Amino acid sequence: MTWKHAFVEALAAFGFHRRRTAVTVISLAWGVTCFLVLMSYGNGFQATLTKAFTAIGQDLIITMPGQTSEQAGGLRAGRRVRIRYADAEVLKESVPSILHVSPERMVHDVRVARGIRETDAAIRAVWPEYGIIRNQTVIQGRWISGQDQLQQQRVAVLGSEIARQTFKGLPAIGEDVRLNGIRFTVIGVLKSKLQIANYNRRDNECVFIPYDTVRLFRDGEYPDFLIWKAVSPQLQDEAMQAARGKLAELHRFSPTDEKAVEMLAFSQFMHIVDGMNIAVQALLALVGTLTLGIGGVGLANIMLASVIDRTREIGMLKALGARRPAILKQFLVEAALLVGAGGALGLLLGALLILAIGSMPLLGPIQEHTGDQGDIRLGLSATAVMVSTAVLFFVGLVAGMAPAIKAARLDPIEALRHE
Repeated sequence: MTWKHAFVEALAAFGFHRRRTAVTVISLAWGVTCFLVLMSYGNGFQATLTKAFTAIGQDLIITMPGQTSEQAGGLRAGRRVRIRYADAEVLKESVPSILHVSPERMVHDVRVARGIRETDAAIRAVWPEYGIIRNQTVIQGRWISGQDQLQQQRVAVLGSEIARQTFKGLPAIGEDVRLNGIRFTVIGVLKSKLQIANYNRRDNECVFIPYDTVRLFRDGEYPDFLIWKAVSPQLQDEAMQAARGKLAELHRFSPTDEKAVEMLAFSQFMHIVDGMNIAVQALLALVGTLTLGIGGVGLANIMLASVIDRTREIGMLKALGARRPAILKQFLVEAALLVGAGGALGLLLGALLILAIGSMPLLGPIQEHTGDQGDIRLGLSATAVMVSTAVLFFVGLVAGMAPAIKAARLDPIEALRHE
């Protein structure tokens, strides 16, 4: 029996059992559709969660003051170490593995006022490089410049929530606001940022000013943090070791004393996010595979019913000299055609359903005024198509093999006696 003959015979069998064939194809198509939608949701979940976590700053490292835990240079343990403003300059100039660095001084409980409108905020006094380190995106105006820093200009960049509450949608650039009674000119407004990782306060609720400007009304000699990033993620550990060694030299503590100055690399928490993503995707893939498996059970039942209905026909073929491989080929071709038709229909329905759904809310309702940034965006990926095709092929092969083997093993005499 040639492949062409097997194909023609399969089409004839499908035409004779139209309803049975349609139900089988639809069940397989539904399984593929569910699998694609679930995989698409998992990919969207991963992208949204990763974006929200890394919004705080790609490869951000925070250096905070601490307390010595080892004796060094004749000084006792337990001595308080305070980071100085000059330390940022030293690290910038003497540690080649550091790409950008900025001191940060925070002022809490600041009243931002414009006319009769007032809102509560926090001031972050920073260097211009801070915007790069912390992934700040300006949607109106500009970010703090080196000239603003040198001239101690009283200029401010507003977080999106502060701008919304203070200006209520009106243009903010060039307008004046009062920060605890001191007049500042707004030079920029930041894009709303969705964050699931932050320290002290979300960027949307902060006002950013040049670091040296904070010295006009607050001590700036001792920043709260040094914010920096390494030249590359691969050099991050080397950069942290070099930075700790340089600070140890400046403040006379042991370079091995990790409590003297604490360094927090946010990338070290990325494995938690990755673990959550893998768990969700594995669960969704399992559910999708089980759904496809149900379609495979339907295929197996239909094929077994076809074997029973065509027992006398199989007996006749074997009596005329048809061998087991020919019978096996016939039923495997039928199973393959059913799987192919179901898969093609499932891919089409899955693509249409994913397009119709578009996006689903996840983090947006938790953090107000971030627009649709926290939504899971569904999209048909090549990986999902390949995985669903592979799973469907495996399920179809397993489901179609048992009926095909049963048909090939039928005894021709017993088959001809079948009623």
